[in-house]
Amino acid sequence: MIIQTKYHGEVTIKEEQIINFSNGIPGFLDQKQFVILPLSEESPFLVLQSLKNAALGFIVSSPFLFFNEYEFDLDETVVDILEVEDANDVEVMVILTMESSIEKTTANLRAPIIVNRKNMKAKQVILHDSAYHTKHLLEVASSC
Repeated sequence: MIIQTKYHGEVTIKEEQIINFSNGIPGFLDQKQFVILPLSEESPFLVLQSLKNAALGFIVSSPFLFFNEYEFDLDETVVDILEVEDANDVEVMVILTMESSIEKTTANLRAPIIVNRKNMKAKQVILHDSAYHTKHLLEVASSC
């Protein structure tokens, strides 16, 4: 399948790479299918690219690369929605706000994206009862 992307132009993907958000992403409820692409070679950053809207690509990364202490409990309803059977099938990503320098880039730890890699179902989860917020500096995290 050939798709148009925000950062890489035309890209060929496989059907099994498609991630399905049954209810979309908050703020983009009509965007239900995405694919994860590398931002560049050897970069810890990825692109969560909408299949429907070429202009919609979020820069994401594993939070654990920058925030060693990041943890939260996944609500049982999310586990059920994503049909998680094994914790090893779960991938956690956070959306980044890229700035002019990496030192000013922030991560949204309040709303991680949870992907069940076994069935490619995903959901962005809002952590309501959490000390995390939407703009954690990567610079601060890398010095932890």
